[in-house]
Amino acid sequence: MSPHRWEGVVIREARPEDDAAVGELLVESFITQYAQKLPEVRYDETRKRELRDVARRRAVGRVLVAELVGRVVGTVSLWPPGAPGSEAWIPGAADLRQLATAVDFHGQGLSGPLLDAAERLAREWSVPAICLHVRQGAVGVARMYERRGFVREPTGDLALPTLFLEAYVLRFPA
Repeated sequence: MSPHRWEGVVIREARPEDDAAVGELLVESFITQYAQKLPEVRYDETRKRELRDVARRRAVGRVLVAELVGRVVGTVSLWPPGAPGSEAWIPGAADLRQLATAVDFHGQGLSGPLLDAAERLAREWSVPAICLHVRQGAVGVARMYERRGFVREPTGDLALPTLFLEAYVLRFPA
């Protein structure tokens, strides 16, 4: 991808007035993405409410957005070490969550600038690593993270009642 591919996109911290747009982007993106790639995955109303609760995520960590011509077109959340609800299994690590782009931007590389910003933020926090989880079977998502240097780490896997999440980590040099 050309470094100018996303000229005009601004990556910034989400503000309260972005919460509704970010929440709807997450619901639409996740439902669309998983409906195509993992048709057995269903999002119930409880999960949709969780995705729309952007204010809670902003209170716990940092929610970043990609904005293009005044429209929120992507998002990612990064939780600092020890944040309530963090799923990071490495002491002192950040927890990356809810990376998504607007449906009309899927597959166009917009996740790159969002992940660049999240990784910069993690380095500013001086964390040893970023931990994240990928739904088992989401092979394309896992490959995207692996291309960025994340490696599979089964010790961080999460077996939940309705799904299995595979753990990945990006370690930073000491």
